[in-house]
Formats: sequence, C-alpha cells, structure tokens
Amino acid sequence: MTPRAGFALLMLLQLGCGGFLLLDILASLFGIQYRPLSWALMELIQIGAVLGLLLGVGGSILLMRQATRRQQDAESRLRLASGAFMEVIEERFADWALSPAERDVAMFLIKGLSTAEIAVLRHTSEGTVKAQTNAIYRKAGVSGRAQLLSLFIEDLLDEPVRRAEDAA
Repeated sequence: MTPRAGFALLMLLQLGCGGFLLLDILASLFGIQYRPLSWALMELIQIGAVLGLLLGVGGSILLMRQATRRQQDAESRLRLASGAFMEVIEERFADWALSPAERDVAMFLIKGLSTAEIAVLRHTSEGTVKAQTNAIYRKAGVSGRAQLLSLFIEDLLDEPVRRAEDAA
C-alpha cells in the first residue's frame, strides 16, 4: 500500500468514526429517535469508533515520522549535492588557474548576477568586471555565461551534453 493510500484510508476511518460519534451525540442532544440498539451493542460500537480514532492518530503519527525522515534525507542529499557542486567549481577554477579576483567574479556569474551588480559588490568598475569576465571565458574555453554554467552542470550530471549534430 502506498503512503498516499494509507493516509487516505486512515482519514476515511477517522471521518467515519468521528461522524458516528458526532451523529450519536447530536441525536441525543436534539432528541432524534432512531431504531434503538441494545446498550451493550451501542457501547461496543462506541468503543470501536474510539479505537478507530486512536488507530487513525497512531497511523498519522507513523506517516508523519516517515514524511519527516524523507524530508531529512532529501535535505541531507541536497547538502551533499551542494558540497559536490562547490568541489566541482573549485576544481574547475584551479584547472583554469583563475586569480582570486577572477574566482570571485566567476562565482558571481554562476549565481546569475549582472556585470553592474558584480561591479558594485566588488567595488570596481564595470569595465574591470567585463575584462575579468572575458579572461574567465577565455581560460574556461567558453564564449559566454550559458556555456560556463553548462560546464558545471555537465560535471554534476556526469554525462556530456550531446550536440544536435552528434545526436543525428
């Protein structure tokens, strides 16, 4: 049974049990008469409804724990991937022999900042940032930001990107 189906089943069980208890209380409150049941059978039905609600709560707790565990696992994998991405970036920067200033600019390029934003953050002119950007592209052997980013994505995917003419 899938977690979603289990959750739906627990919700139906809780709704049914809660609905039964609510109807019983409302019938007593408003004096609604229905076919009488023996008190022993009524007690058994009420006990069953309460047990059903308790089972639903217990099942919900288990599902919540599973969901929390899955979320923690996903966050852990994301941290590992983030660390791996930073390792890939550092390896590439070292391979290209980028200067510290070029490393800063390259990191800002990867993060998607504009030339003007990088200049403000680095307290330099846009012309300096453009010159550093061109040096980064030359050292990386790319012609622009999109190709620079694709180098890192390719490393993370561990599969080279095929060109259209290669695929044909």
